[in-house]
Formats: sequence, C-alpha cells, structure tokens
Amino acid sequence: MVQVAPSLLSANFARLAEEIQRVEALADLLHVDIMDGHFVPNITMGPMIVEAIRKTSELPLDVHMMVEEPDRYLSEFRQAGADMMSVHVETCPHLERTIDQIHQLGALAGVALNPATPVELLVDIFDEVDYVLVMSVNPGFGGQAFWPRAAEKIRRVKAMRGDRDRPLIEVDGGINETTVRVVREAGVDIVVAGSYVFQAADPGERVKILRGG
Repeated sequence: MVQVAPSLLSANFARLAEEIQRVEALADLLHVDIMDGHFVPNITMGPMIVEAIRKTSELPLDVHMMVEEPDRYLSEFRQAGADMMSVHVETCPHLERTIDQIHQLGALAGVALNPATPVELLVDIFDEVDYVLVMSVNPGFGGQAFWPRAAEKIRRVKAMRGDRDRPLIEVDGGINETTVRVVREAGVDIVVAGSYVFQAADPGERVKILRGG
C-alpha cells in the first residue's frame, strides 16, 4: 500500500490542530506547502507555522519548498521541524549542493518536477535524492484537476530507479479516489491529497481509500 500525506494547504487554518488530529492516526506524513509569491503565484506559511505543526503532530513533516533561493531557508525550516524537504530544479542553480545541504541538516532530500519539467533533468542527481515529487498540477493553488500525463512521468521515474527501492516517488495534485488508482498503477510510493481529505466529513476514511486498504 502507498503512503498518504494529507496536504495542510487545504486544512482549515482556524482549527489547524484539530484538523491534524482528524488525520493523525491514519496518515503516514503531513505535507506542508511553502510558497513565496514569486516562484508560484501564492503565499502560504513560514517556519513559525511549521514549528507550530511540529508541536501538534509526531508525524514526519514533508515540506515542499516552492520558493526562489530555497538554500537561504533550508536551515530555518529544518530547525522548525521539517523531516523532508523538496526543492524545484528551476530554483537551484547548483542542485547537488542544495541536496547535500539538506542531507547535512539531517533531513531527507527531494526534487520536485512541475508538469513541464522533464524527468531527464534528474539523471545526474538521481542517486543522491531520497524522493522525487511529481507534480500532477501546476503548483500554487489547491483544488486543481489532475494532469493525466503525470502517470507516465511516474513510470519514467520508476524505470530510472530500476529494481531499487529509492528514491521514493511522490505525487501531488488532483488526487482523489479515481486518480489515485492511476498513480498507484503507475508505481507511486507516496500520494499527497488536500481537498479530497480535508473537505470530507470523515478524513480518516478518505486516507484509507487513498492507501488502497
């Protein structure tokens, strides 16, 4: 079964601790989207919110850095409680150095691929990353429709991995009970879901559906 990472971008921030408690028992990770209003057209949360989330939950925090110059903020987010940090190829002119910095901080390092970002850009860094985040929407806002070609991109990343179990393959965007079947069949390891989970009357039941249990 795949791991499930509910995306807090779709949670009710007025009741964030309660929202986390609704999924804590069944989720594997919590996905935290960091947006700066430059790399993507939205602004979300900073290290203080991540620190508050860390005090609320013992689940690993999967922090997705949708920001320009992520190297400037990695240490701060790690200190706030990030266990995993993914960066975008387009924001890292020295990607290997960024991945190494994340590892030096003691976190898992991931690389995120936008829909138009080719998988081939990972060739020279592939063996050094812990996970690859395949975006199945253009990042910036929750609630978007799933990009069908994401499944093929997942298959290509899996083919690059061969018979190894790393890097893990994560997918984010437009995940629901229908699209999760597509990405599970393609070979994904971690699914991120926001509105499908947090807008449900029973988020825990939705997590079970996503996992395939």
